[in-house]
Amino acid sequence: MRVRRPAIRTFVTWSLAGFALALVLLLAPVAYIELACRGDEESQAYRPVIANPSFQRQEANTYLTYPEWHIVFAYDGLAEVLKAGDEYSFDYLPSVSRFWSSTCSLTRVADEHGGADFGTRSMIHTIGVSFTIEMVMKGAYEETIGRIAAWWRGPRKTPQDVVVAGMASDYAAFLRQTPWYRYPFRKQANALWAAPVDGRLRGWERRLAVGLEFQAKAVYGKVIERAAATAPAQLTIRSVVSGLDPMILSSIPEVTVVGVHGRGMEIETPRYDLFTRILADIARRRGTIQEIAGNDDVMVTITVPQGSDARVQYAVVLMRMKRDGFPSDRLLVNVKVPDLAPLLNALPLGDPGIEHVFDY
Repeated sequence: MRVRRPAIRTFVTWSLAGFALALVLLLAPVAYIELACRGDEESQAYRPVIANPSFQRQEANTYLTYPEWHIVFAYDGLAEVLKAGDEYSFDYLPSVSRFWSSTCSLTRVADEHGGADFGTRSMIHTIGVSFTIEMVMKGAYEETIGRIAAWWRGPRKTPQDVVVAGMASDYAAFLRQTPWYRYPFRKQANALWAAPVDGRLRGWERRLAVGLEFQAKAVYGKVIERAAATAPAQLTIRSVVSGLDPMILSSIPEVTVVGVHGRGMEIETPRYDLFTRILADIARRRGTIQEIAGNDDVMVTITVPQGSDARVQYAVVLMRMKRDGFPSDRLLVNVKVPDLAPLLNALPLGDPGIEHVFDY
């Protein structure tokens, strides 16, 4: 039977229209942020102690580092959900909405601290669109086929569910210090297939759906890793600390004492999650962080119970949002760097407490 040309043209037309509509919806948040989420740029009077431009960072980037970490925190939330429930219980679309709304608010704040360069904004938009596609696709599947398979399975999880839940926790911890594309997705896919199938539909459904997801991420991750190799991220950062003897500073793991300044000691440390823990260690030893990468402002996230008081000593609350997967809230606060040690001493690391100090 021959297919009529008008039918083919109609199919192609509707397909192109659907693709165009999806593209518009994906890019709409980007356009809104670029056009509407702008603040008044203010001149920065602070004179950095770290004078070498190679070790200075733009102050605006402490705020615009959050969108990347929102994705890390989303995987934290998914891992928390999987401890007792299934994937369909995670709030996929609300997580995407919180990504874009926080990016909008923090772009305004960043403009007040010198503004972000085009490369930083482009990177945020790229990961935002990628995160949106992943969450929408995953949510659409888990809310339909995944939910049906879980219902058919009953309350007892399959060995494949156990592997996926373990991988979610491992992946969330991995992301706190290492780029996602270095995660051993293929190894996890093999572990998923190695787990015994007890004859239930859910086991095979997890093998196929999640296994294919892992394999796809393994391939895509290799592509991104090659691209990232052309412009590798700086993995260390410099700060100025006072109130501690150089020998004490040197005894802290991962801390290198670079030299003496009039206001303290210049040190070099790793970035990301280790940076937060090192600063907390310095604060516990009664040291004072005077400057980070040439800046006197830094952003910190604090987790608090839902409905609790949002006032925080030593900090100004920028925004409050619900945490993905947890029955608690996240506060994004601005801290003057010399007040960072008192803040770190006032609150514990953990939940509730200090979640992360955002470098630049």
